[in-house]
Amino acid sequence: MKKSLFVFLSIFCLFFFTIKVSAQSVVKLSKSEEYFISNVDENSFKVHLKKLTERPHIAGSIENENVRDYMSFIMKKAGFEVTQYPYDIYLSNKPGSSEISIVRPKRVQLNQKEDILDEDPFSSDPLLLKGWNAFSGSGDVTADVVYVNYGRKEDFEMLKKLGVSVEGKIVIARYGGNFRGYKAKFAEANGALGLIIYTDPKDSGYTKGLVYPEGPYYNSSTIQRGSLLTEDFTGDPLTPFEPALPMDGKEKIKRLDPKDTNLHTIPVTPISYGEAKKILGQMKGNPVPLSWQGGLPFTYRLQGGENLIVNLKVDQPRNMVRVYNVIGKLKGSTFPDEWIILGCHYDAWGFGATDPNSGTAMLLSLSETLGKMAENGFRPKRSILIGHWDAEEHGVIGSTEWVEQMQIQLKSKAIAYMNFDGGVSGTNFGASSAPSLKKIAMNASRKINHPYENESLYDVWNKANSSEPPIGNLGGGSDHIAFYMHLGVPSVSGGVGGANLYHSNYDDFEFYKRFVDPEFKMGSMIEKWAGLMALELSNSDILSYDLSRYPKDLELHFSNAEKKIKNFNSEFSGFELSKISIEKLYKASMDWEEKIKNIKTLNKKELKNINKQLIALEKSFIDNKGMYFGAWYRSLYAGTDPFSGYASWILPGIEYEIALKRSEKFIEWDNRYSKAIDDLSNKIFRLSQAIN
Repeated sequence: MKKSLFVFLSIFCLFFFTIKVSAQSVVKLSKSEEYFISNVDENSFKVHLKKLTERPHIAGSIENENVRDYMSFIMKKAGFEVTQYPYDIYLSNKPGSSEISIVRPKRVQLNQKEDILDEDPFSSDPLLLKGWNAFSGSGDVTADVVYVNYGRKEDFEMLKKLGVSVEGKIVIARYGGNFRGYKAKFAEANGALGLIIYTDPKDSGYTKGLVYPEGPYYNSSTIQRGSLLTEDFTGDPLTPFEPALPMDGKEKIKRLDPKDTNLHTIPVTPISYGEAKKILGQMKGNPVPLSWQGGLPFTYRLQGGENLIVNLKVDQPRNMVRVYNVIGKLKGSTFPDEWIILGCHYDAWGFGATDPNSGTAMLLSLSETLGKMAENGFRPKRSILIGHWDAEEHGVIGSTEWVEQMQIQLKSKAIAYMNFDGGVSGTNFGASSAPSLKKIAMNASRKINHPYENESLYDVWNKANSSEPPIGNLGGGSDHIAFYMHLGVPSVSGGVGGANLYHSNYDDFEFYKRFVDPEFKMGSMIEKWAGLMALELSNSDILSYDLSRYPKDLELHFSNAEKKIKNFNSEFSGFELSKISIEKLYKASMDWEEKIKNIKTLNKKELKNINKQLIALEKSFIDNKGMYFGAWYRSLYAGTDPFSGYASWILPGIEYEIALKRSEKFIEWDNRYSKAIDDLSNKIFRLSQAIN
């Protein structure tokens, strides 16, 4: 019996070992990849994350400068050339004073800070700030209240249909559905005097599961912070299209007068759902539409009525603040002027354990592994840059200013940008990418074992066992924006996520080790995935962009756009010029793939010429006229939804017209897109001709 059991268990273990090995061996590893994977230190991520999150470190603070110096030290020690890039930004980096009170029927001042928890020693740190929204307007307003659901464009439109006016009112909105800045923008545009934002328990709270410190969801005192910046460009609000270089530097940059910006003027402040309950529970108006009902234990109402009066005070300063990007460069051995860039911001609203510093810690560990490789004879052929961006939380500022400062070099040198904002925030893997990098992202995932499964990361990612895993399109909200949507650098973003205490004072090391990844294994997995993508691009003789993906994805996106248009314009005939151009692009990409299969040995000069042309491909989608919702957004392929701030708009020029239900500009857009696609096709044809 024992012998039979032993044989059974041996076969059982061998079976699972085989699964693990076969998953890893789907794609053959090069010697440098093998060396890289074997030298990833699984403990390094934990060490860095603990150090990075010792204190709260908001942009412009001494504590954030300490984080800056720590990152510089680690990368220098790893063998990277490290440069700090300073900028002077017009910023709200302090909450100032604020107060929310119920005036009638009974005066109650609402709490604006998370509870101190015995289970979380970090929660008592004196540097932790109250709940606040950067770039709020200042004011002292008293009025009755209107509940506006998520505060989306369609929510305010629904209120008008229901005969509910927000003019002269204080509105209360729940987080979610759109970028918080648009809640303020739409509220102000509709005449509201002020805005209160809270996270509803239906979105994160006791309706989802156990709340912190028993579980990973918002408790009744948790508050989401965040910026409200919603200009029609990204970055410093005073220097659109130009880098916000130091005011005491040699090069002088013309800055806008703050009065000439579109910054919000109404006061805005976030609170917890425990405090929001005190307002919402006293409202007496008509019940909300069913989809607007939240998770608090009563029927939500549209209006508070004149017997429920709220006072909102905000006095928030805005000043010029010095921020710093930290860039480390591992110089390539063969093509040092060709760059693969990986990045994550490091500033945080509090401790920032998941957002952003899980990504920061991963990149620091990656710099150590890559440095060790270079020291032992495995230096990458192309330069690998690691960027740590400042002031992202206030409006994706640091990365944008660097891109604007370095745009000439980036246009000719940047091969790809990879973003890892909060990249290790759980155990559920996902990724979004430009078309040309999707295959690289998937290839890298095939080469890695998932630490908690006897499968490759690819197999876990592709749970549906479809032709490929669900890889998304890049939207707004993080540091890829300037690279991809302004300059046309192919970008990818990804990592592991899950339930977290986003932008709250509880996003700390204690929370991470208890609920995010207690065994600290996901950091090294994402490091391997990021590193393998970087190494493939660094070491391939000819850049391994997937050019066939462009026509495939474009065909799908144009088809989807036409379906949306026919919902409001049944007579629309389609984007005929663009369809013809896509057919041409299919042929060009197929010709290229055939040439690549039969390529002969090329010398360094020939390779450099071909790769130079490959780097220029994505620039075909860069249109200097830009979008009608903001000329700074120049990519015809991908953009940020200007009504939500987060969502991805593929074919943004067309999507904007769809959102407005406006048909008269479709001919113009068909011409602009056709021209861009033809330009891409011609570039690929010339590439094929360059290979004999």
